[in-house]
Amino acid sequence: MQCFIYKSLKTEYLYLYIDKKYDFTNVPDALFDKLGKLEFVMELMLSAHRKLARENVETVMDSLKNKGFFIQLPPAKDQP
Repeated sequence: MQCFIYKSLKTEYLYLYIDKKYDFTNVPDALFDKLGKLEFVMELMLSAHRKLARENVETVMDSLKNKGFFIQLPPAKDQP
């Protein structure tokens, strides 16, 4: 599954994954406004065999399939 990752320039370590490049139509307006300005980071091919640094790949793929987007929140304050 192809995905496109953007980082929030407003909130450090906050990322938005979407299923179509530059197509933010599935992201609710209120959430999109809270993200602030976004910067494209990378295009990534997801599969059940691929590991992600901070997220469960199955969770990300399920969210992309069902909602068209996934939000990766910043790590908790007590995590590195």
